[in-house]
Amino acid sequence: MASGTTAIVTGGAGFIGSAVSVALAARGHRVVAVDSLDTFYDPALKRANIEHTLANVPDGAFELVEADIRDAAAMESLYEARRPALTVHLAARAGVRPSIAQPALYSSVNVEGTTVLLEAARKHAAAAPFLMASSSSVYGNNEKTPFAEDDPVERPISPYAATKRSCELIAATYHELYALPVACLRFFTVYGPRQRPDLAIAKFMRLMRDGEAIPVFGDGSMSRDFTYIDDIVAGVLAAGDHIGEHGYRIWNLGSDHPVRLDEMIAAIAGVLGVEPKIDRQPAPPGDVRRTWCDLTRSRAELGYDPATPFEEGLRRQSEA
Repeated sequence: MASGTTAIVTGGAGFIGSAVSVALAARGHRVVAVDSLDTFYDPALKRANIEHTLANVPDGAFELVEADIRDAAAMESLYEARRPALTVHLAARAGVRPSIAQPALYSSVNVEGTTVLLEAARKHAAAAPFLMASSSSVYGNNEKTPFAEDDPVERPISPYAATKRSCELIAATYHELYALPVACLRFFTVYGPRQRPDLAIAKFMRLMRDGEAIPVFGDGSMSRDFTYIDDIVAGVLAAGDHIGEHGYRIWNLGSDHPVRLDEMIAAIAGVLGVEPKIDRQPAPPGDVRRTWCDLTRSRAELGYDPATPFEEGLRRQSEA
């Protein structure tokens, strides 16, 4: 994407969206962030993300449009006016456990919202790359590890995962019908400074600092492929650079180094210099037992090479 062109970043006030916005602006692009400032978590944190973005981009390189991605008229008007050279679609109703309580809402925001954006993009930015955040949760409890992009994903175990797989399928349809270049990026547990407060690392750091007990679901053996935010951003940018070579592609973006829950707790405690208090609870429905990212395709096609060791990423997050 040429410097000076416009990029639309949905969810641009969020954790990943704000980091991607800074990186795109650093490449010389004008970034239009679309965000509804939803109350899933405190909108003040999202406004703080916006302030951080504004402080780290050139004057005039970033603006926020407060809008719901399900608003078809608003999205079409935005795309018609801006004619973006790139879309990075990160807006979503997030979270596995809340999706079990509100499946219709998750379907509405994630699937309907994605379809609205794809429709606006094919009308007004048909040749522009459309990068979409998917999720490692689509792999469910696949027995085969590590998880590769061509593994079967027909059995998601949460509504959130099902919506993300649905978005991949509708995106594939838009590529087939309209030749829209689409990349579906399966993120594996992203962490780092300004991480969403409901996610485990941010939550555990906060509780440990306050001397409160950490809720640990299950026996601590579940594992996650934690991926530092800078590595995710590098993968997103690389996907934008290379999707034109493929047309439609799914890429994993992870670290290829799964960490057990009990190991993660010990690592955080070590970084903070505290002794954690553990509150054991039953494993909840919808949570997968493990995630592990196969990076064979992403390394070969994107040159993706995550470089941040887990403990180093934790230290940076703790000091932010």
